[in-house]
Amino acid sequence: MNRERGQITVMTIGFFVLLGLLAVVVINSSAAFLQRQELANLADGAALAAADGLSEEAFYRHGADDSLRLDPAEARRLVASYVAASDGDVDDVTVTASDDEVHVRIERTISLAIAPPGWSSQTTIVSEATSQLRLNR
Repeated sequence: MNRERGQITVMTIGFFVLLGLLAVVVINSSAAFLQRQELANLADGAALAAADGLSEEAFYRHGADDSLRLDPAEARRLVASYVAASDGDVDDVTVTASDDEVHVRIERTISLAIAPPGWSSQTTIVSEATSQLRLNR
């Protein structure tokens, strides 16, 4: 009967280690989720700002017909100015513009709140948004 002595101590230590790892995962994933939500809002706003970059020359020349196009250079400029004005700390912004659509991809590296030994203390989050120029008739 003395062979079972001390078993509860091992179980208790294992339980607390498991509880600690669970707390680390919950805290880090919550922080990353909130940062990703902020980044998603930034990407959405940047894509909408870029959709304002329609080619004014084509608009005034042809009016609101099917030849209305986005100006890719203006869309990139509008995204860059929107991201710069947001005071958001971003690592990379990629803008892909076609005739009637703008796709914005934003990356940000964040520091995790708790980094156990041997784990990376930083991770990268990415958010993408697309805005399309459509005429309401």
